[in-house]
Amino acid sequence: MKLEKYMGCSKAARKLVPADLVLKNAKIVNVFTDRVEEGNIAVTNGMIVGIGDFSGKEEIDLKGQYVTSGFIDAHLHLESTLVNPQVLINKAEEHGTTTFIVDPHEVANVSGTDGIDYLLSQTENLPAHVYVMIASCVPATPIDDNGCTLHAEQMKKYLDNRRVLGLGEVMDCMSVINGDPSMNEKIELFDGKVKDGHAPNLSDEELAAYVIAGVTTDHEGTTYEYVMKERSMGMTCHIREGSAARNLEMIVKGIVENNTNTEGFCFCTDDKHIEDITREGDIDHNVRKAVSMGISPIAAVKMATIQPARCYGLRRTGAVAPGFDADLVVWDSLKEFHAQMVFYKGQLVRPHHRKEPACPPELMDTIHVGPVDPEKLKLRADGTPFPVIEMIPGQILTKRRDLVLPADSDTGMFAPDGKIDKIAVFERHHATGKIGVGAVAGFCLKGGAIASSVSHDSHNIIVIGDNDADILAAVREIERTHGGYTIVRNGEVFDTLELPVMGLISDKSYTYVNKKLRRMIACAHKMGVPKDMDPFITLSFMALPVIPSIRCTPRGVYSVTESRFLT
Repeated sequence: MKLEKYMGCSKAARKLVPADLVLKNAKIVNVFTDRVEEGNIAVTNGMIVGIGDFSGKEEIDLKGQYVTSGFIDAHLHLESTLVNPQVLINKAEEHGTTTFIVDPHEVANVSGTDGIDYLLSQTENLPAHVYVMIASCVPATPIDDNGCTLHAEQMKKYLDNRRVLGLGEVMDCMSVINGDPSMNEKIELFDGKVKDGHAPNLSDEELAAYVIAGVTTDHEGTTYEYVMKERSMGMTCHIREGSAARNLEMIVKGIVENNTNTEGFCFCTDDKHIEDITREGDIDHNVRKAVSMGISPIAAVKMATIQPARCYGLRRTGAVAPGFDADLVVWDSLKEFHAQMVFYKGQLVRPHHRKEPACPPELMDTIHVGPVDPEKLKLRADGTPFPVIEMIPGQILTKRRDLVLPADSDTGMFAPDGKIDKIAVFERHHATGKIGVGAVAGFCLKGGAIASSVSHDSHNIIVIGDNDADILAAVREIERTHGGYTIVRNGEVFDTLELPVMGLISDKSYTYVNKKLRRMIACAHKMGVPKDMDPFITLSFMALPVIPSIRCTPRGVYSVTESRFLT
């Protein structure tokens, strides 16, 4: 801190001069004493300078409302919200989130460092703390067909960036465990910085080897038993509640039943649509739900503030105490957690509409499918069991089910019947013509096809449908709009949400995106997709070959657990 700023804070702390702002009559959640304490909060130069009997140049009487530090989303992908990063941050701040730990591996897998630079430029100088973890696995695995490859040498330019905290989620666990030289080079490059994990369903021995490499966090735990195994090895566990992966209920249930210490836990959203944030909230939703299940309000607040701050070395973030940034949220209660006012560095946050930096034209032209041979979509159903991808409600995990596919009696080809649909993934970065085809259960789509250019993490075009004509029409519609979500119903395009920025992000307003999403999701549900399933974000994970147990890629159906292609 520069001396001039310090002296201003010091004088205000000693009551030699009035504070810039005093929030009077507050009930303050103290994350150090685990108590709710009544008092006035004094702020000068954007920093909390004291709690007590202060006078200020500006005073706001909170009349006994509760105050916490701004919430922290410990792990998210801004691009997964579909809107410009500034729009997402605006909306999340309305719900009390003021700090964001961002992993840009989605944009990096499409456009490499250009994608990372885009996110950095879009989030610079916003009234929020936006930090970045540099994408570690681009591509996510050696079998992926993505847009770019990111080596350690290209990452070096980010090491001195004040907003870069460390290495993003290391998805290719086996490359770490087996000592792949290129992966080890990235881990060594970020020595002394936080290295995020991505470690679903590792054995005890594999997890130990993973931790030895220096990985300290994970957000892929889906059961209480698994996260406790991670905690026993010293890992910080991020409890995820996104749009598709909803892990909070199962983990928190175990924490409450076993009276588990919550110090090693944080909250994150990972992948959450703007529509869901608007409807149910951001990290405030995690906190509210955890409290409703029996976590104490103060413990839940700590999981959203001081614990992620300590995890990522954010010295002045996460507490209402002298020396901390005045990122403050005024709440109606410690049960409902509805934000009444949000402050960033002592300034009341209002909707901010900074002019967005121009998007480079090359980032608006990333869909390159090339000629498509319809014959490649055909899948023979010969009466022998086929490895079908079974979706699991509320999870991004899948199960393998070996089933006899329904067949067309005339052609002997797979004929989807609403219980088992066709899934196809089209390579879209280099026009290679690769198409992987498989079968999926649990999506229950009838009378058309649903497609997306958002398909983690390589972001090829992924489609589920019950007939080849609509599947092909959906792919061509995605090409036309340079990326997006689309629904084709009975041979006609029902609607499309355009995502032209790298095929991941809209260039339209939040209102436009939200309206389109609501209409399209409602249509998908009418076509048979289960009511409790987000059709697009669930679809987007069906190509991710680092999540057990079975996926479809442009190269075919892949068994994650066996590390081999099945078709």
